[in-house]
Amino acid sequence: MTARELADRICGTLRSSGHQAYLVGGCVRDLLLGRDPSDYDISTDARPERVQELFPRSLSVGAKFGVILVVEAGAEVEVATFRSDMGYSDGRHPDHVAYTDSAQEDVPRRDFTINGLLMDPATGEVFDFVEGRADLRAGIVRAIGDPRSRFSEDKLRMMRAVRFAARFDFQIESQTLAAAQGLAAQVSQVSPERIREELTKLLTEGAARRGFELLDETGLLEAVLPDVARTKGVQQPPQFHPEGDVWIHTRMMLEKLPPNCSPTLAWGVLLHDVGKPATFAPAAGPGTRIRFDGHVEVGARMAERICRELRFSNDDTEQIETLVANHLRFKDVHEMRQATLKRFVRLPMFEEHLELHRLDCLASHGSLEAYDFVQQFLAMTPPELVRPPRLVTGDDLKEMGIRPGPRFKEILLAVEEAQLDGRFSDRESALEFARSICQS
Repeated sequence: MTARELADRICGTLRSSGHQAYLVGGCVRDLLLGRDPSDYDISTDARPERVQELFPRSLSVGAKFGVILVVEAGAEVEVATFRSDMGYSDGRHPDHVAYTDSAQEDVPRRDFTINGLLMDPATGEVFDFVEGRADLRAGIVRAIGDPRSRFSEDKLRMMRAVRFAARFDFQIESQTLAAAQGLAAQVSQVSPERIREELTKLLTEGAARRGFELLDETGLLEAVLPDVARTKGVQQPPQFHPEGDVWIHTRMMLEKLPPNCSPTLAWGVLLHDVGKPATFAPAAGPGTRIRFDGHVEVGARMAERICRELRFSNDDTEQIETLVANHLRFKDVHEMRQATLKRFVRLPMFEEHLELHRLDCLASHGSLEAYDFVQQFLAMTPPELVRPPRLVTGDDLKEMGIRPGPRFKEILLAVEEAQLDGRFSDRESALEFARSICQS
C-alpha cells in the first residue's frame, strides 16, 4: 500500500464515520506543484482517541498535540486533530493545545501559506484560507499571519523558510525575511539534532548553494555554523583559486552537489576548507603567496567538533572528519609509492573522497589530472592487488620467536607494505622477508 492509498482510505473511513478529513500541508503543496509528495498528512475534527478507535493499529506519536500515526501494510500517515496552539515557552512546541471543530481555525497555527492548504482527496477540491495558492503561483514563502509570531513560536521555522525557498526556487516574502533576520540568533533554542536535520536536507535536496546563501542573508549561518560564516572574505592564492575567497569556492562546490547526494559527502564539501580562516597567512613579499599551513589538520579537528555539537552519529562524524583530513592528498598521488596509493584508495567510502576532490577541482583551477590518474589506477588495478590477502600472520611471527608488542606490529606492517609495493606475492617470499627483518 502506498502512503497516498492509505491517506485516501483514512479520509474515507473518517468521513463515513461522520468526521471531516482533508489532506493538509506539504503534500497538498507538492501536488499543486506537480511534485510527488514524500509523505501525507491528514487534518480532521476527530479527537485522537477517536482516530485510534477507528484505526486500532495506530501509534500515539504526539497525543499531547493531537497527532496519531496510522500504520498499515508498510505505509504510514500522520493524522492530526484540528487545534489551536497556545504558548511556546521552549521556542519549538506549544505548551497547550485546544481542539476545534473548524479546519479554518486550525490553519493559522501552521507555518507558511504554501503549507496551509487543505484538499479533499476524493474530489481534489482545495480549501485555501490564507491565500496559499496565490503565493504558490507567485513563488513566495510567506509566514501565515505575523511572521515574528510564527518564528517566535517555533524557531526552526526560520530554517524551514530558507529550505523551502531554496528547494522550490522561491523568494522569501520581505516581512518574513525581515522577521527571520531579526530573530536569527534565537535559533540556538532549537535542539542540535533538529538543526542538523534541516541543514542536511538543505545540503542534499539539490539547491545547496542557494540555501546557504539564504542562510547567510538571514543571519542564520552565523547562528548555526559560525565557523563556515568565517570563511567569507578569506582570500586565496589566485594561481590555485582564481574563483575568489573560501566562501565563494565553497558555494561553487555546493552548487555542484546533485539532489539526494550522500549526506556525509555534502558535509565534507561544506567543511573541507573550514580550517583556512584560522591558518590564513598573507603573502610576505615578492615571490611569496597566501598560505594556509596546517589548515587540513586544523579543519579536521574543527569538523569533528562541529559534528559532535550537531549530534552526528559516530560513523558519520568519522567519515566527515576523514573527508576533510584527506582532501589535499590527491595532489601527491603521482608521487605516491604503490603501497601508499593502495592504502589511500582503500579508505572507507573512497568514492566520496574522489567526488569531493572532483568538485574541489571544478570549483577552482579546473584540472582533473589527479582525479583521472586515480580513476585510471582503480580501473587498471585488480581489487585483489589493492586488498591482497595477508601473507604473514601474528602466529607466524610467534613461531619465529617474536613476542607480541610494538616490534611485532612494525614487522607485520613492513611485510604488508612490501607486499603492496609488489616486492612479492607468495607466502614463502613474505615469510623470508619477515625473517630478514627479525634478524636485522
